[in-house]
Amino acid sequence: MGIPQEVREQLSAKFGVLFPHLDERQQRLLMGAEARLLGHGGIRAVARAAGKGEATVRKGVDELEAGEAPLGRVRRPGGGRKPLVEMNPGLRSALLALVEPDERGDPMSPLRWTTKSTRKLAAELTRQGHTVGADIVGDLLREEGFSLQANAKTIEGNQHPDRDAQFRYLNEQARRHIDTGQPVISVDTKKKELVGDYKNNGRQWRPAGEPAKVKTHDFLDRQGSGKAIPYGIYDVSANTGWVSVGTDHDTAAFAVASISRWWQARGRHDYPRATELLITADAGGSNGYRTRAWKTELSALAARTGLEITVCHLPPGTSKWNKIEHRLFSHITMNWRGRPLTSHEVILKSIAATTTATGLTVHAELDTGTYPTGVTVTDAQIDALAMTRHRFHGDWNYTVHPTATSPRPHGRPGPEDGPAASSGLPILLRNPQLTGMPEHQLEALTRELAEPLEAHRETNRHRQRGGARLRAAGAGAKDTLTPTDRVLATVPYLRKLCTQDLLAELFGMNRSTITRAIQEVRHLLDQHGRTITPSTARFRTPADLLAYLASTDPKP
Repeated sequence: MGIPQEVREQLSAKFGVLFPHLDERQQRLLMGAEARLLGHGGIRAVARAAGKGEATVRKGVDELEAGEAPLGRVRRPGGGRKPLVEMNPGLRSALLALVEPDERGDPMSPLRWTTKSTRKLAAELTRQGHTVGADIVGDLLREEGFSLQANAKTIEGNQHPDRDAQFRYLNEQARRHIDTGQPVISVDTKKKELVGDYKNNGRQWRPAGEPAKVKTHDFLDRQGSGKAIPYGIYDVSANTGWVSVGTDHDTAAFAVASISRWWQARGRHDYPRATELLITADAGGSNGYRTRAWKTELSALAARTGLEITVCHLPPGTSKWNKIEHRLFSHITMNWRGRPLTSHEVILKSIAATTTATGLTVHAELDTGTYPTGVTVTDAQIDALAMTRHRFHGDWNYTVHPTATSPRPHGRPGPEDGPAASSGLPILLRNPQLTGMPEHQLEALTRELAEPLEAHRETNRHRQRGGARLRAAGAGAKDTLTPTDRVLATVPYLRKLCTQDLLAELFGMNRSTITRAIQEVRHLLDQHGRTITPSTARFRTPADLLAYLASTDPKP
């Protein structure tokens, strides 16, 4: 325990009253007496309260203990050793130059990449010709307003431009499901835990001097019981939690198996009339929006339960706002803080015992199943899923249907109808919902770029031939893509609606052909000062595109 602040303030007031009436030795003896009364830490506290050096106070203590007689003389005002900063005027500026933040300091300073302790600062100043000790350096730093400070986590990563819009969309989806009596759950994997006599952060009340003894290193050994992978499901409406504690791997199959367990044990009983399920999840991990196995496992779950499962992912870099983090996981962490998780039973009981003043209840189960990693999901499997991507950010928001039927525009062919039927798909790219402009504006843009496109391609051919053409214009093989096709391929790509792979599939071309067309048109758009505004919709397959057009086109 340090010296209380009020004691230091009382000492400072006392010294301020008495010192003007005392000579230097009397001042030392007074400070020494106060330091002896305070005990441990008294010398430093008295020195700071009196504005003197610790060495002066220590000398007063020594004189009291030695019982020396009064000297009988008093030093003249202004006598004695002068402060070091007065004797060496360049000391303060040299010190401040060393402790400047890295982005402002001397890039050649040997202290730039080391911890700037008072000892290292004193050594560097001495090397520069300013002989000084570590204590004086500390006093000078405090005079200049410096203090020891830790890093502060305040800088966020790059924010996605649609982050706030995605949160609003997610909230709208959650409100719609809750208002219609449909379940809404928040899911995530909690931090993996080592099972055994390992240190667990936090403190708990125990008899003094009897801390729980744990291993010195947190390395998984053969004597340990393995690891625990808690996957949580938090029911937003019911304020209840379900945690499956796995022992194998954190995979998409494990995540969906945990959701399936929750539904069979709690969900279908709490929501007997449910036809839909909304899942809010992080952007990454076993339930990430790019994880193909997550979507295939959800499709199987939808087929088993008959539920229409909608998933809304939190934008990248926002996992700390997932409701399960502060509604469930934080309370579990607080409940088992400071307690070694010596077995899976301890983990399960600690999770199940978690409650809050707002009525949170938690159920925990052990899942000893095997969930291998490295499972491959092919493009064909993804295309076969009964899944509809939402108009707004279809990569983050999508619905998995319980059957293999998906909406299709009336009278229009689907990709499964064969190449002949699919050949009409590029015409659909003229739809204003996809181009973001009326058809007459698209035609005007095509006419504007047609001639420059031909001139640009002729220039490239001339450079490749190394001279003038040998055939008449129009002779030889025809271009695989017309200028109109090139514009139709570039506009949805620049709007971020389609990938180049999807465009190649729609046009029946190699991806390299699509890539060259996009490069040519994008170059001309930049030259003409034309900007294509990105959209928030995303399509990965022709079925996604057709389903979107079916939902926006008027019914016949």
